[in-house]
Amino acid sequence: METVYTQGIWMAERLQQRTMSQENMWQLVTHIGDPKAAFLLVFPFTYFISKRAGVAVLWVAAISEWLNLVFKWMLFGERPYWWIAESRLFINNQPNIHQFSSTCETGPGSPSGHAMVTAAVWWVVVSSLGSYLHSRTHSVMLSAAPYLLYVVMLVAVGISRIFILAHFPHQVIAGSITGFILGIFLSRRVPEGRPLLFFFSLSVGLLLGTVMLHAGLRQLGIDLSWSIALAKKWCSRAEWVRLDSAPFSSLTRDCGALLGLGLAQYWKPGGWPLRLAPRALSLAISSMGLYHVNRLPLPVRPPGLFYGLFFVKFVMVPQVVMVLVPGLVHLVTHRRRND
Repeated sequence: METVYTQGIWMAERLQQRTMSQENMWQLVTHIGDPKAAFLLVFPFTYFISKRAGVAVLWVAAISEWLNLVFKWMLFGERPYWWIAESRLFINNQPNIHQFSSTCETGPGSPSGHAMVTAAVWWVVVSSLGSYLHSRTHSVMLSAAPYLLYVVMLVAVGISRIFILAHFPHQVIAGSITGFILGIFLSRRVPEGRPLLFFFSLSVGLLLGTVMLHAGLRQLGIDLSWSIALAKKWCSRAEWVRLDSAPFSSLTRDCGALLGLGLAQYWKPGGWPLRLAPRALSLAISSMGLYHVNRLPLPVRPPGLFYGLFFVKFVMVPQVVMVLVPGLVHLVTHRRRND
């Protein structure tokens, strides 16, 4: 693997040297590819166009990110920004590379979560859009356009992850392929209309099962916090190492979103009947609401409190998008029509 890692470092150096003037663009692309964006941006946007597609996006995002966490714990992938120093292969020939504010993620590196979740979630979006265009226009060119954009997006997200030294190229490729397969598989098994007990059991089962896996591996002498220690040791700035990028943050986000999805479908199984204009208004209000929910400061000490509040935060995401905001908009617009 040393050869693969070394070639990845030199590729990152060339990429930074040739495209450093596009730093802001790569930073934006990596934020768009952040798994968190699937919950806070892609989900509400998709839901107010197609309720089933929106539910599918949330479902696929949660399961694919959870699987990515498990894969990372099993594969122990390095990250470029710490491997450069830890490998001691570059003492006499230091690469000219830079870290950025989004570089210092704390989980293992393989496979790339950004690439994997992006590939899975956006497959739901583009396949739905492609099917819609084909049924409306019967044009092969138009129906193929979303899939072309899908490939362009995956390539852009992958390059952005290499550029900021968060991943090696092979980790991005592995994440993209795995996410693509998961997107196809999970989008055909969307739990729309399932009882609340299903989502409660799934959320608790994934949470407890993952915690037990973590404890079991520790009993075997496998330290799963090794990557966090390396992140803190080799990140250029201490403030770039954030608790919300830790593996357990991903876990609580996924389990919270799944429980929230079940609660939302329990409160309002069929959703609120909204026309085009109220849907657009609901999307705007939901986006603003989720923006402020995401910006709520959480105490980082003790970590258990942080993870508990992080879980609650993402339980609220489906409530805001599927129940609270559409219900409020429906109430206001319905009253106006009656007046």
